[in-house]
Amino acid sequence: MKKTFKAQNINCINCANMIKNSLEEEFGKIEVNLSTSPKEVTLEIADEKSEAKFKEQMSEIGFDIIDG
Repeated sequence: MKKTFKAQNINCINCANMIKNSLEEEFGKIEVNLSTSPKEVTLEIADEKSEAKFKEQMSEIGFDIIDG
């Protein structure tokens, strides 16, 4: 299921590229919308376990997901 998350600390294309380079191998294609505030990250999430892992890994590279 395609899901969009709002994320903190994404400021530019370099941040978007860091997310893609770090996580696309495990999670597949990731889209980062830099024109919204807060920035949005969209990807296919299979289940709640994958979602939790994605949020954890985003936090590890410095981009916290905003719940809501």
